[in-house]
Amino acid sequence: MIIVIDFGSQTCHLIGRQIKDLGVEVKIIDPETPIKEIKKMQPKGIIFSGGPDSVYGKNAPSIDKKIFILNIPILAICYGWQLIAYLQGGKVISGYKEYGPANLKINIQQPLFNQVESYSKVWVSHGDTVVKNPPGFVILGTTDMVKNAACADFNRKIFGVQFHPEVEHTVFGKEILKNFVKNICRLKTSKRKININELVLDIKKQVGRKKVICAVSGGIDSTVAATLIVKAIGKNSYPIYIESGLMRLGTKKEVLWIFKKNLKIYPIIVEAEKIFLKKLKGIIDPEEKRKIIGNLYIELFEKEAKKIKDVKFLAQGTIYSDVIESKGTKKADKIKSHHNVGGLPSRLELKLLEPLRYFYKDEVRFIGKKLGLPNKIVNKQPFPGPGQAIRIIGEVTKDRLIKQQQADKIVLEEIIRGNYYEKIFQSFSILTGIKSTAVKGDTRFFGEVVGLRIYDSSNIMTADWSHLPYEILERISSRIVNEVPDVSRVVYDITTKPPATMEWE
Repeated sequence: MIIVIDFGSQTCHLIGRQIKDLGVEVKIIDPETPIKEIKKMQPKGIIFSGGPDSVYGKNAPSIDKKIFILNIPILAICYGWQLIAYLQGGKVISGYKEYGPANLKINIQQPLFNQVESYSKVWVSHGDTVVKNPPGFVILGTTDMVKNAACADFNRKIFGVQFHPEVEHTVFGKEILKNFVKNICRLKTSKRKININELVLDIKKQVGRKKVICAVSGGIDSTVAATLIVKAIGKNSYPIYIESGLMRLGTKKEVLWIFKKNLKIYPIIVEAEKIFLKKLKGIIDPEEKRKIIGNLYIELFEKEAKKIKDVKFLAQGTIYSDVIESKGTKKADKIKSHHNVGGLPSRLELKLLEPLRYFYKDEVRFIGKKLGLPNKIVNKQPFPGPGQAIRIIGEVTKDRLIKQQQADKIVLEEIIRGNYYEKIFQSFSILTGIKSTAVKGDTRFFGEVVGLRIYDSSNIMTADWSHLPYEILERISSRIVNEVPDVSRVVYDITTKPPATMEWE
């Protein structure tokens, strides 16, 4: 077993996922867990996660120093490395900040960097930095900004890295974690498998003969979740699609096709665009938008549930990246609210059923393929629960909603036309709320700026902007400026995650 100590990192469970993918058992624990409890677990290795705090912060999480004399190999990541340096006599300061990609130069390869190239791209997200190593530590690698980017105390088998090997954009991240597990902790590795039958059996055990209403949106997550539930309980599942008016054009038609053709179930359609627009009138704060939309969805599901006898569960396509961004662990920072995370109001008297809660997007796609869903569904780009409301900066009005949907449709059409739809993770437009001067028909025009967010990722935890051919970007820009009313110009967002989130709101 490998123990992961969670200091609040957005990617803590991603560390666990990568270790599980090596066929090794993982347990995630809090830093307050007593040392005697850790010893009882008999781990072969310990990983300290990153976290949002500074080691000098008033309520910054720490660890019992006795952990360093257990003679168990330790790999400390980001905040975890800073904490070790701080507790062991090194020096940490605020400065040398890095967010996004950085270049790692390796000075000492064995054993952590075995089979890792001497120069490679890593992913970083930190404000504090170790500027003086604790006694006994040597430098294994550096970045352009950070001297102590990778360090080790070989005698005690303690390793610290300032970057995140668990994220996909660290090129040799999987190799680094495998080296720690295999070469340093001396554990055997194998390939992890997702057992679909076990997922179906779990649903059967939870639900029994009760009925389930499934919140569906036409997206991959809710479709896969609903498919698992249909496979488990058949016609005791009731997919419900709420037409909020905030989704992409044609979504309702797609939902009908998905469930009627592929699952032989006719979904319940609730027309509610007018209600959503009325509730969002005058609202400009992103978090308030999310909460209004989430609460309204729950109210409407509650209303529909009362029409069906013996409904005891509400199923949602929540995946782990949703949970993480909504402060999924005790030490984590909240990034943004997800309307399908955080439980249900007590009056609803329904239990949550979330069969995908601990899976990442790439795993959900794998499950979808195993369930036999068409590629059109499995490879569909994700779409946020609050829909276009969080892609319209400022107030959501009917007029602005129409413009956003038009611009969004153009983006998708040109991405598909250029054969890039399945090569990138997500692509969409944003009504920025910013106005700029343009010239149309030899006259001055003052109109809205549309942003483009197009990026590459697999699990949503990290992302890099897509290096699309200029011809595609040119066509998107030209069409939006010419076809969408009151738009003055189009700009391309080339910010990585971190520091930026996928959505602008």
